[in-house]
Amino acid sequence: MGRSVKDFLLRGGISVTLLKKIKYGGIMLNGAEVTVRAILKEGDVLKITAPKERSEGIPPMDIPLRIAYEDEYFLAVDKPRNMPTHPSKGNSLPTLANAVMGYFGGDFVFRSVNRLDRDTSGLVIIAKDQMSAGALSESMKRGEFRKYYECIVEGIPSPTEGVIDAPIMRESEGSIKRIVHEDGKRAVTEYKTISTEGGRAKLRIRLHTGRTHQIRVHMAHIGHPLVGDFLYGVDGDDFYLRCVEIDLPHPKSGEMICIKAEVLCE
Repeated sequence: MGRSVKDFLLRGGISVTLLKKIKYGGIMLNGAEVTVRAILKEGDVLKITAPKERSEGIPPMDIPLRIAYEDEYFLAVDKPRNMPTHPSKGNSLPTLANAVMGYFGGDFVFRSVNRLDRDTSGLVIIAKDQMSAGALSESMKRGEFRKYYECIVEGIPSPTEGVIDAPIMRESEGSIKRIVHEDGKRAVTEYKTISTEGGRAKLRIRLHTGRTHQIRVHMAHIGHPLVGDFLYGVDGDDFYLRCVEIDLPHPKSGEMICIKAEVLCE
């Protein structure tokens, strides 16, 4: 027996929310309108039409974008430091979302698959449609994204490379600070020293999990907080944390793509 349209779409990365929006009138099978209960067979042609949407409350702004990759399904933007990814309460700074809305115009929904803190620069993946967003998000949840960062820490780690496997949780209810604690969620950070200067080390990091503040928490945990980290080290102007590479399966073909950010002096 063949697979239903519903099962096929959900397994393909479409979210339940999107499925509800397209279940009536948005599904064509071999040129005929069908419901999600229709059964597929080999050679069928399935066409999905999603309703047009736009992000409300994110005004377009004419802000230059550094685009590292773009096709018809998604783009990767190199976010600068001191720019939030998305508008939030109490924040008046222009955000990456405002810049992306300006790039595409008003009829666009800002769907960032990953997010970076305001002071972290580098690659942010933005889906151009709901189906791509669903596929990319599911890939990331399955651990198929490989994310690499660079940072500068106080001191020289010994050993100069290794893996930190230490669970992370919120320090207290309502706090933005995270701590290593046995009751937290598993977090795995792989690091390698790539250069040293003046009692500091520049590291290349691979995240195997994606906990909030993971790199900052883990490096402080082993005694090497990021330089200028006001929350986990000593406040300063030299903070450097940058997402320099993301390898991911393409939402349409499944082929692995390597996306790299420019080498910048920030």
